[in-house]
Amino acid sequence: MLSDYGSCYRSYGWRDACTELEIAHKRTRPYRPQTNGKIERSHRTLADGWAYARLYPSTAKRDAALPGWLHFYNHHRAHSALGGKPPVTRLTNLPGHRN
Repeated sequence: MLSDYGSCYRSYGWRDACTELEIAHKRTRPYRPQTNGKIERSHRTLADGWAYARLYPSTAKRDAALPGWLHFYNHHRAHSALGGKPPVTRLTNLPGHRN
């Protein structure tokens, strides 16, 4: 997980949650807006494509929609930077995949 130095990402609660979920947390370099721009673009993609793309009746329903959206985004959505292919096509370590 890549984040900036916001107070929420420096809290004990965040640290403990990352440890419990076995998430490696890395921070952007200070005074490096290019890296932070990548995070902001990622947040915008999540907001536009999943969080606010439709009206959810509850937070639980929104949360339940995330895994399906992530699957679509990574396995089916064409990405212009990848020549119209989804990100999964760039992985070389999938089970059953041969080099």
